[in-house]
Amino acid sequence: MEFVVTKTTMRKFFARNLDSRGRWIRGIGGALLLIGGAATCRHIAWAGVALMIAGAFMIFEALRGWCLMRACGIKTRL
Repeated sequence: MEFVVTKTTMRKFFARNLDSRGRWIRGIGGALLLIGGAATCRHIAWAGVALMIAGAFMIFEALRGWCLMRACGIKTRL
């Protein structure tokens, strides 16, 4: 079986799938991860960078109104 990626497939994958509550929760969580990552960088640099990357991605999801896990078919509560 062959899977062909088209514009329509990608547009459907990146469609908005969060409501305002989910966007707020991801935005706040992302901000907390950024703060935690900045604080952790002083002690363990690689862990701080990982937390900051995760926080930035969560803020991207909040601003976009899109959740990667939901786009992949995983059901989330928020």
